[in-house]
Amino acid sequence: MTAPIEISTHGAIGLIRFTRPPVNALGVAMRAAIAEAHQAFEADSRIAATALTGDGRLFSAGADITEFDSGRRSPLLTEVIAQLEQGRKPVIALIDGIAFGGAFELALGCDYRYALPGARLSFPEIRLGNIPGAGGTQKLPRLAGGPAALELILSARVLSAEEALALGIVDAVLPDLNAALAHLAAEVADTLPRRRLIDREVAGPQDALDEIAAPFLRRARGAPATAAALEAVRRAHTMPIAAALDWERETFRRLNTSPEARAQRHLFFAERKAAKVADLPPGTEARPVDNVGIVGAGTMGRGIAMAFADAGLPVTLVEQEAERLDAALDGIGRAYAQQVARGRIAEDAARARTGRISGTTDLAGLAQADLVIEAVFEAMEVKREVFAALDRVAKPGAILATNTSTLDVNRIADATGRPEDVLGLHFFSPANVMKLLEVVRAARTAPDVVQTAMTLGRRIGKVPVCVGVCDGFAGNRMFINFNREAQILVEEGALPWQVDRVFTEWGLAMGPFAVMDLAGLDVGYRIRQARAAGRDPAEPYPFTAADRLAEAGRLGQKAGRGWYTYGEDPRKGIPDPEVEALIAEVAGEKGIARRAVSDEEILHRGLWQLVNTGGYILGEGIAQRASDLDVIFTSGYGFPRTRGGPMHTAEVYGLARVVAEIERFHAAHGRHWRPAPILLDRAASGAPLDAGG
Repeated sequence: MTAPIEISTHGAIGLIRFTRPPVNALGVAMRAAIAEAHQAFEADSRIAATALTGDGRLFSAGADITEFDSGRRSPLLTEVIAQLEQGRKPVIALIDGIAFGGAFELALGCDYRYALPGARLSFPEIRLGNIPGAGGTQKLPRLAGGPAALELILSARVLSAEEALALGIVDAVLPDLNAALAHLAAEVADTLPRRRLIDREVAGPQDALDEIAAPFLRRARGAPATAAALEAVRRAHTMPIAAALDWERETFRRLNTSPEARAQRHLFFAERKAAKVADLPPGTEARPVDNVGIVGAGTMGRGIAMAFADAGLPVTLVEQEAERLDAALDGIGRAYAQQVARGRIAEDAARARTGRISGTTDLAGLAQADLVIEAVFEAMEVKREVFAALDRVAKPGAILATNTSTLDVNRIADATGRPEDVLGLHFFSPANVMKLLEVVRAARTAPDVVQTAMTLGRRIGKVPVCVGVCDGFAGNRMFINFNREAQILVEEGALPWQVDRVFTEWGLAMGPFAVMDLAGLDVGYRIRQARAAGRDPAEPYPFTAADRLAEAGRLGQKAGRGWYTYGEDPRKGIPDPEVEALIAEVAGEKGIARRAVSDEEILHRGLWQLVNTGGYILGEGIAQRASDLDVIFTSGYGFPRTRGGPMHTAEVYGLARVVAEIERFHAAHGRHWRPAPILLDRAASGAPLDAGG
């Protein structure tokens, strides 16, 4: 096993280099080795200062997160940092590559910090349901000021070396390690003094903290870490540092065991598992993708084009009519201009991204594309026509992908003579913003095509999850059944605004009826009409009220009325008595005696319908893991990360209890509540959903 550190001397400098692959995580072996090496340098009269650095690629990704659940052992990071601060000789951090979380705090425990050009610093703890717990909330305010420190902690954003220098977090940006050591040697020769952050006062006005925290507190929806971070930085202003550090450590320990932190740690590991397709042959290489073609320049096609252009890839956009193509290119230009106006990207970056997107009305313009993505109207015959045409013009080895959200990718692939090169790439709208990418593997998709899609998804900043072919794949199949249950609840006696309130108070970004209004009621209406002939008469059809709203022109936000009406604020829905009357009328026609429905029943029927559908998806092999479904819902459907996803929610609640409720719903509401066999099995055995996986 590789030693966690390497020790060397450079004149009067003792250098500790972190060498624990893959990310130099500060696990117990690393911490012990740092402490031991530092003690040795302290005792060596030839050494005037100790320096810490990484292996040339990164400083350290921070704490070993596996210890958060298994239990941390001494020396703790706080103990190592205290040792550095209590020593006689100055300690210098030479930050190369990333220094996240505990590694950032380790650097703050040093007297001096020098960054190399590729340095990146961040406190990601808030995304794991916690706050920095080894001095970060107290020492960063002493460098950057309380307001700036609080914003960095709450946003978890990554600082470049230049930004860190501007904020006073690092003392200099030096070109490379040799230059840093030479600079340090000169400083040591002039007798480098100690300069501990624990001896400094906090800069910046305390009265700005609440204003900075306000938007983060709104988005947190009651998750405790955000409020704790605000309180921690406030204490940096108002308390002696020793007492504030004690409070920080105790708060970190308390939050570490909270349900929100456990849920977010679950997602941390789930996203890493989702990136791996379990049954690909070992050593499967991705195909090179250097240019991309997109067929269809509507809303989705434009967003996909921007996603690739943002990642530095040239894109050719194809549309049948020149007028529509010009409108699409103009729209993309305006979208980038808006990003510039909002301060999200620089003007030169916008020009570069816009310049990567070209357009043509000739499908032959995609002859040299490595990847072609079809984003045309959601109709099987239309898509098959496009793929038959692509089969004629695309070069050998080009990957052909469909952006369908529900259709059978196998049938689309069969329209070509190269089904091994075909798969689904299901982007979520807006495609240049939403993180989720469902990689849909068809029956004959080649392993290297799947590998390419997974690799490319990460390259363009998405969270890719591999799923199989079924109606709606994984995410939409679950969400459609969730939405259906919401409609059933409304027919039985709930109201749309009650249902939406229950789920948003629980943590969802939007309720199902607000989502329908945002998407447009005509979208679902068209899909339901197209599928009417194949509908199973034994399954409930609770969309009658939705259909009538669409037929009456109540199409949602874009029409100013749908399930809700919209007034001065075009995005804020107002409950409408006309909709309530329509629901009552439809229920009466169906012979449904409406009743009061409790908030708890609404919540459990919605959640457990997600979970039960997820159980069928797992049992059919459509998804590899239950945790993949959690990644899908937290990345693409507004499911709160602090809940960990629907399958994690069920396991926290207790699978046996969930199954008992599903069986009760089955008895009361019919066959669409039949319990998934895998849920019955796991509930009976007590095994987790991902047992063995």
